[in-house]
Amino acid sequence: MVGFKLNGKPVDVDAAGDSRLLWVLREHLKLTGTKYGCGTGLCGACMVHVDGKRAFSCQLALSEVAGKSVTTIEGLSTDRSHPVQKAWLAERVPQCGYCQSGQIMSAAALLAETPHPTRDKIVEHMSTNICRCGTYPRIVRAIERAAREG
Repeated sequence: MVGFKLNGKPVDVDAAGDSRLLWVLREHLKLTGTKYGCGTGLCGACMVHVDGKRAFSCQLALSEVAGKSVTTIEGLSTDRSHPVQKAWLAERVPQCGYCQSGQIMSAAALLAETPHPTRDKIVEHMSTNICRCGTYPRIVRAIERAAREG
């Protein structure tokens, strides 16, 4: 049994400690907003926050989050009112949508650390996330909007 805080609430999960957090979220806890992409920490589709820092959930063992706070896209806001989510809609970022939860989690982590990042900082930070549809210009605009409108 591994206990941690998930989206602000304590949870105990009966799974092997070496289980990947991504699969625990999706299969055990039925939170499917976090996506499986590459499985090797290269695409960012599985991005979550652990103690406020972004993390590739496909690379984290469940035992590594014991006692920590994990936030998924479902926990970023309960009503989709997070500034990044609002900016994402305003800039019409999603195309196929598959990578979007990971993109939004990365963007939210960036703005939490750097409320007004430069365009270069945004591009550098978001380089850990791949969008196969190529919506990168809209992603950058959305992050700039979220930084402006907070």
